[in-house]
Amino acid sequence: MRKENLLIITFFHFIIATIVASCARMGQPDGGWYDDDPPKVIGSSPLDQSANVHSKKITIFFDEYIKLEDASNKVIVSPPQLEMPEIKAAGKRIIVELKDTLKENTTYTIDFSDAITDNNEGNPMGNYTYCFSTGEQIDTFEVAGYVLDASNLEPIKGIMVGLYDDLADSAFKTKPVLRVSRTDGSGHFVVKGVAPGKYRAYALKDADGDFVFNQKSEMVAFRHDIYEPSWKPDTRVDTVWRDSLHIDALLQVPYTHFLPDDVTLLAFTQTQTDRYLLKTERKDANKFSMYFSYGHPELPVIKGLNFDADSAFVIETGEKQDTIHYWLRDTTLVNQDTLRMEISYMMTDTLGVLVNQTDTVDVLAKTPYEKRMKEKAKELEKWEKEQEKKKKRGEKYDSIYKEKPLEPKFNLPQTMTPENKVTVEMPTPLARCDTSMVHLYSMIDSVWYESTCTFEPIEYKLREYRILADWKPGIEYSLEIDSAAFEDIYGKVSDPFKQGVKIDTEEKYSSLKLTLSGIPDTVQVIVQLLNASDAVVKETRLEKKVATFKYVKPDKYYVRALVDLNGNGIWDTGDYDKDLQAEAVYYYPREIECKEKWDVTQNWNVLSTPIHKQKPAKITKQKPDAAKKLKNRNIQRAQELGIQYVRSEKIKVNSEK
Repeated sequence: MRKENLLIITFFHFIIATIVASCARMGQPDGGWYDDDPPKVIGSSPLDQSANVHSKKITIFFDEYIKLEDASNKVIVSPPQLEMPEIKAAGKRIIVELKDTLKENTTYTIDFSDAITDNNEGNPMGNYTYCFSTGEQIDTFEVAGYVLDASNLEPIKGIMVGLYDDLADSAFKTKPVLRVSRTDGSGHFVVKGVAPGKYRAYALKDADGDFVFNQKSEMVAFRHDIYEPSWKPDTRVDTVWRDSLHIDALLQVPYTHFLPDDVTLLAFTQTQTDRYLLKTERKDANKFSMYFSYGHPELPVIKGLNFDADSAFVIETGEKQDTIHYWLRDTTLVNQDTLRMEISYMMTDTLGVLVNQTDTVDVLAKTPYEKRMKEKAKELEKWEKEQEKKKKRGEKYDSIYKEKPLEPKFNLPQTMTPENKVTVEMPTPLARCDTSMVHLYSMIDSVWYESTCTFEPIEYKLREYRILADWKPGIEYSLEIDSAAFEDIYGKVSDPFKQGVKIDTEEKYSSLKLTLSGIPDTVQVIVQLLNASDAVVKETRLEKKVATFKYVKPDKYYVRALVDLNGNGIWDTGDYDKDLQAEAVYYYPREIECKEKWDVTQNWNVLSTPIHKQKPAKITKQKPDAAKKLKNRNIQRAQELGIQYVRSEKIKVNSEK
């Protein structure tokens, strides 16, 4: 090869390498501009808004390489697809392949939400919806609103919302929804592509993906309201930002306002009434437990197969009777590692009918008898060594090992309000309780006087008791219980107990009085005072439209009202089959500050604020989705270069000094 040709080839290779290296640079080391523009749709096949479409494959073209984020959750196809469509990004395209047979004369919408961004900078395209029709026209109406948890008005994210033009109650349980959407982080939804007509709206946390309410465990919301979609011309205010801190302009923008846009659905999960045995266990040697999915007034019948079950147990069960504890009376049974038994109980069969079921079970102690004896021997050996050391040092020591006494748990703070509830929890069921050995003394003018108190069991709680007394503000009390006042079924007795308690004066607290309106006088209402975690601090019943809270610690609070239709003192869920909505819940929409020595009074019309706006943001746990924003990095780049950057036209203008 000639020398001249070799030089030419070498120079040509150098030029190509320089160009490639320049093109391969990432970022802007030379002071160039970033791509701040979001992706744009430049075409599609079939065309967007097309009619008489029969192709199940849709391709959407963009002006740059794009990414599609979390398509399975963010992209909604309506009408709902029983077979999951295939949705993928490929370079500058998005390809959607529908698997279900297309319905005749139907508008199809593919709502991408904010799932589309450019590939390099992550600039969001914003909400985008593609649509086509298999008939002659495109349906363009929209129905929007919110889905909230009926129990606490929390927005529910990701729940399906559907419309039916079949207005019968049975439609929701027999056929898939007609149009569908899904809620965002604010509980907000928009059902698009709706035809003129009359509809009912439902929400469903669809466990099996069939778009039908067929499982009691599925969260559901329904209303009997009938909606007729409409529209009107309207204007909204759009903000044009000069940069991240400064507003450039406020623009009045005309738009089509679709109605209704405030449908509010309150979702609940029905009480699971199907009854079956969940498990049996014996964590402690002296008792075993049965756990059922739902309670029943008839307790299981137990027949011992390797022991005598007659009078063998003290039975402890709660109000619902879905959890049952069997305390073994006889220490011989306590020491027996395996209790084989036949249990008969009521169970729901495959037809939903309660029938008698008999099972044979072996209930094993979690810690075997031999291991328990070894641990006890170690404890005794440790005690003996300690006493021997005391003896050698000439200290007082014990020669007889004493079993641990019965140790009740006293819920008695050293300082409390007159409203505090004093309770006592026993570790094991009692065989004897001598209330004459429970004493309460009060100090008046530096002299102790005996006061009246009552020691009584708490209903549905076998091992819990309460101490009732007329606690006076500013008075000091002493609760004293004699030795051996309590004895359990194993013969353990309690040690003496003594504790002082001071009742605070009213001056340390605030009071809150709420006058409610908007609720019928005939219904009972529970009003709850809540802390910053949405947890109940105090609760009271509404009396003559007034709820009063005394002895409120100085702090910031929130308020919730529960309409107690059946008067059972708790919030009750709904039941679709019984056409029963969950009991109504309302939130006072603002924070209430209570200060020491203050009496706070508020009027509250529970209907004055729309239900989806009532719960204060500070105690709402489900936060709105973070809005995707253009990065606008060229603004910062322009500041570094000392020039002005106009993003919309990509014009760089020297800034005036």
